[in-house]
Amino acid sequence: MKNIFYFLIFPGFLFTAVVGLLITWVDRKVTARLQWRVGPPWYQPFADFFKLLGKELIIPEGSLKWLFLLCPLIGFIAVLLVSIILWTAIIYPAGGFAADLIVVLYLSMLPALSVIMGGFASKNPLASLGASREMKMALSYELPFLISVFVPVIIARGEINLSGLLEFQQRNIHFLAHPSLILAFITAIICAQAKLTLIPFDAPEAEAEIMGGAYIEYSGAALAFYKLTRAMNFFVMPVFLAVIFLGGNMFFLPLIIVVMIILKNTNPRVRIDQAVKFFWGPVAAIAVLAALLAFAGF
Repeated sequence: MKNIFYFLIFPGFLFTAVVGLLITWVDRKVTARLQWRVGPPWYQPFADFFKLLGKELIIPEGSLKWLFLLCPLIGFIAVLLVSIILWTAIIYPAGGFAADLIVVLYLSMLPALSVIMGGFASKNPLASLGASREMKMALSYELPFLISVFVPVIIARGEINLSGLLEFQQRNIHFLAHPSLILAFITAIICAQAKLTLIPFDAPEAEAEIMGGAYIEYSGAALAFYKLTRAMNFFVMPVFLAVIFLGGNMFFLPLIIVVMIILKNTNPRVRIDQAVKFFWGPVAAIAVLAALLAFAGF
């Protein structure tokens, strides 16, 4: 009974989904106010989700049906597991497992992979284009993201357990007191913006260009779970950054979310080639510099 509560209520599905949908409402509300609009009521993301659940699920002709239907669940389950692992490390450190950071990094890649596979499985040309852009984006931001995430591991003398990283931060000076960690934190936030496909890195689904990209053939419950996965990830990714760089201090969590929303509303969309050059160029260089400084003890 305890395990069911843990998985379905807190810190599992219900908690992550509700907070994630509320964060998307905050994002939409702030965006609306910046554009001199009123914005939606707080319950609008919930209404949108349940409305999509009641819509007909249309499977495109010629698609790889089993993969087309499975992909939304892959990303959803991955984000849910990441949330459970992170909150376990924060609330009950003894409940973690060896090298759980590696597992979290692996699972955090699956939402993008589910979008890529779903787009190609639909056999729609625009969906395939969106999936291709998503793949290029993932190949560009994952390397600097991984390097930046492992900077705290270097500072913590090779500790790859989330609970161990949190304990190290509690016993030692604050992580952001190191110049290397400040650089890594900035890099990680920029990469997280791309992992969430937020502006300026939303080329894989640019509505004005490819009408939603990989999501174009999705409808009904399948589209609802894709949107719910994105909402949950909008909550889980900042939690991950808070755990890795800020000692799990949830006081900074709203600040990270606000920074992401500000970046989203103050930058134009960049082309996919510009994004790739940006992440493989200056972002990767800053991440490598941070790693070198960490090895040097700074």
